[in-house]
Amino acid sequence: MADDREQGRALQPKYDAAGLITAVVTDHATSEVLMLAHMNAEALDATIRTREATFFSRSRGRLWKKGETSGNVMRVVELRIDCDQDAVWMRCEPAGPACHTGERSCFYRIIATDAEGAVTLDREL
Repeated sequence: MADDREQGRALQPKYDAAGLITAVVTDHATSEVLMLAHMNAEALDATIRTREATFFSRSRGRLWKKGETSGNVMRVVELRIDCDQDAVWMRCEPAGPACHTGERSCFYRIIATDAEGAVTLDREL
C-alpha cells in the first residue's frame, strides 16, 4: 500500500527495473553534495549493518565499498529515505576525497555559458 510505504515505519525500498535505488551522499558536517551512486538491496543492507557506504557499481556489475582501494571510506552518520522510498540520502564523514579524480566532491564543475552562449564546464573556485 502506497500510504504504508509513504507514511509507515517499515523500510520498503522501491527498486527500479534494474534492482537499484539512487543514493545521494553529502558531507555530514558541511552538507556539501559529495557524490551520487546506486544501491541494490545487498548494498543497502551492508551500509545499514556496517555504517560504511557501500554501493552497486553498474560499470563493474558488483558491490563496491567506497574506499576499498583508495582508503577514502565514508562513515555513515545518518541514512534517510525519501517519501516513496526510491532514493536514499546518506550523510557521511568522508575519510578523504569522494571523487575518483581526487576532488573532494564529484560535483566540482559548474555548467556555464560564455559571452557567445557556448556551454562550458568551469571548475568551482
